[in-house]
Amino acid sequence: MNNLFTELENQNKQIPLAEVLRPKTLDEFLGQSNVVAPNSPLLNLLQTQRLFSMIFWGTPGCGKTTLARLIAAKINADFIEISAVTSGVKDIKEAVESAKMSLRSGVKTILFIDEIHRYSKTQQDALLPHLENGTLFLIGSTTENPSFQVVPALLSRVQVIRLNPIDDESMYRIIKRGFAYLAKNYLPVDIESGVFDFIINLARGDARYALNVVENAYFAGNLKDDRRSLSVKIIEEICQKRNTRYSRQEHYDCASAFQKSLRGSDPDAAIYYLAKMIAAGEDPRFIARRLIVCAAEDVGNADPMALHLAVSAYKAVELLGLPEGRIPLAQAVIYVARAKKSNEACCAVDEALADIAAGKDFPPPMHLRDAHYKDAAKYGFGIGYVYSHDAPDYVQQFLPDELAGRKYTR
Repeated sequence: MNNLFTELENQNKQIPLAEVLRPKTLDEFLGQSNVVAPNSPLLNLLQTQRLFSMIFWGTPGCGKTTLARLIAAKINADFIEISAVTSGVKDIKEAVESAKMSLRSGVKTILFIDEIHRYSKTQQDALLPHLENGTLFLIGSTTENPSFQVVPALLSRVQVIRLNPIDDESMYRIIKRGFAYLAKNYLPVDIESGVFDFIINLARGDARYALNVVENAYFAGNLKDDRRSLSVKIIEEICQKRNTRYSRQEHYDCASAFQKSLRGSDPDAAIYYLAKMIAAGEDPRFIARRLIVCAAEDVGNADPMALHLAVSAYKAVELLGLPEGRIPLAQAVIYVARAKKSNEACCAVDEALADIAAGKDFPPPMHLRDAHYKDAAKYGFGIGYVYSHDAPDYVQQFLPDELAGRKYTR
């Protein structure tokens, strides 16, 4: 009964086009010319049947899993594929035992861990001894910056290879390959001018997403005289809205670009990054806090109103929420970007903190110390202090004696 159910399940299974068209050889692999180009270091190593552990870091749909499988095929290695979402130390141990058996036959093993950034420190540590002694080789894939998500001990045993989003030329060929496969195996298709460019723009370097759009749009296309026709309008109706891709790394990158645009007095760029963060679902309070930091750090006393407006924008966002909160945020962003800039306050306090950290941690002069209690004068505290309002022209020293004359403000 179970066998019958499995057979029926396989018959009814609809394999996505992206999986059907997954490249079978490195020659078919499109994109990542910096990694798999002729005479690239990676290909040269593979030609000599040499292997090393690595982590592919790149956006979704850029070919991380495909490239790992092709590498295994290239050097005739056993390929064990697991996902960090559904696996743990037990699965790693099973892979190690399998790798040991393969080694006895002279066959190398590649353990591919998808989304390796989801492994805990304990799970990542479980890999270390087996990479160290060469029992198996690791290929991990991640959409997050490994520097933040992978433990240092594991990072020291692998090479991180950055994969780029698929370039437009390669994406065009991938889309063309998808439509050609569908037309050959189902019905011919007439494709309106602009469809390819529209899909490329939607996918933004994600080949899997592009092929999903190709497949869905093809079967949603108009059918007449045993031919399908496909227009941009049909794709617009299917896709409706493309979700903004926004990984943890892009969270940091956009926040950095946002603040640097404000500092560089470019209101247009600052508004763009504000919109990108809002569209990606960023917490508007986080955006407002970045704005407050910039108003204090980069504008400072050159225009004190900038800080007031930034704080007001934060309060307005808390009161309004989104989408209305975008307006006071935009108002404050434009003001801070256009304001005159001075980082004097930031530099001054940082220089003073650096002095203290370097050992210049001195007590106040005796005449400035607290003298409100009975025995203070007996210790010399407060003696000689002149109330500044009574004698505004009187010159007295306020810095510790060891730092007399030190300038923190400019």
